[in-house]
Amino acid sequence: MAASSSLFSTSFQGVMSFQNTNLCYKEFNCKYSNFIHKQSGHSNSKYLTHSRLFPNERSSEFGQNDKFSQKNGFLCRSLKIENLPSFSVGNKFQLTDVIEAQQFDRDLLSAIFEVARDMEKIEKNSPGSQILKGYLMATLFYEPSTRTRLSFESAMRRLGGEVLTTENAREFSSAAKGETLEDTIRTVEGYSDIIVMRHFESGAAKRAAATAGIPVINAGDGPGQHPTQALLDVYTIEREIGKLDGIRVALVGDLANGRTVRSLAYLLARYKDVKIYFVSPDVVKMKDDIKDYLTSRKIEWEESADLMEVASKCDVVYQTRIQRERFGERIDLYEEARGKYIVDSHVLEVMQKHAVVMHPLPRLDEITVEVDGDPRAAYFRQAKNGLYIRMALLKLLLVGW
Repeated sequence: MAASSSLFSTSFQGVMSFQNTNLCYKEFNCKYSNFIHKQSGHSNSKYLTHSRLFPNERSSEFGQNDKFSQKNGFLCRSLKIENLPSFSVGNKFQLTDVIEAQQFDRDLLSAIFEVARDMEKIEKNSPGSQILKGYLMATLFYEPSTRTRLSFESAMRRLGGEVLTTENAREFSSAAKGETLEDTIRTVEGYSDIIVMRHFESGAAKRAAATAGIPVINAGDGPGQHPTQALLDVYTIEREIGKLDGIRVALVGDLANGRTVRSLAYLLARYKDVKIYFVSPDVVKMKDDIKDYLTSRKIEWEESADLMEVASKCDVVYQTRIQRERFGERIDLYEEARGKYIVDSHVLEVMQKHAVVMHPLPRLDEITVEVDGDPRAAYFRQAKNGLYIRMALLKLLLVGW
């Protein structure tokens, strides 16, 4: 959905006193410019108002920026008001699309996780929910998917909505005939209320959102990002470890092509005293843009070649597969990277008792089957949490808080 802005004027009367100073708000017009930046998910709204009339907003503290004027014997002061996000029931969701992890701050993450917990209760205790009755979701998947596509479709149906699906849009849609992504989006939005899309090109989700007039959710765009996976990953870490501040996380495997680890790194940067270890073969090291971002956020990170040492220090070992599909014809590089870092019983032996092993799945041989029986193996619980996060996002984007 394209970014929008609105400009309107409002007037009101009121007089209030602060200590010995009369602050007058007498019949002045206040222009309110609300520019909604979709990619950041924030609203930059600065305007004059009366806090009693707008209970969800807070005035800035009196300071040097306050403006004074003398009028009819009263000292008049204009106060800058900052628009605060409201997560109250019935309010509109702050985002119009879910495209990248940078859209989420920690307050919004906490609020979404609360909704996800409510969705878990619905899934377990209230079958036949009709929250999204009458809504239709279209899934456009240009790359293979099991968990993401099915969890989105399950989420929609469990909330009473309906689904239109394309399992292999790259081959079995008009894209095979040369239709542009923009034309496909314009067509599909005429049949549905929300689009969930996975694409093989980084940046495709942004193009779709800029074209569509309905919400778009990025379900993975090539080696770019996978924001809903990152949301369920952070949700899982909180549930398993009990906190998000002060944790140590090892990101292991294909860090150059892995969109899940990129998105997860962006979200972990929202929390305090986090340290991230990058453990990967040289050919698939984490890219500099993520390292630079973490540094700019004062998040400590370290590259290491020793999985055993790192695993002994961490709360979370987040393993990923080496993605053969990203190597093109360079199979030699794929074979060089594959199998170098494997989580097995030896890694479990050095891990702390409270620590967990996570994986976005599917796995090949980078986590041995013997790990599955250990209570610290959290990856199937992680996959289940994806249902609750996606139920929450669909509910929020379509009907609000």
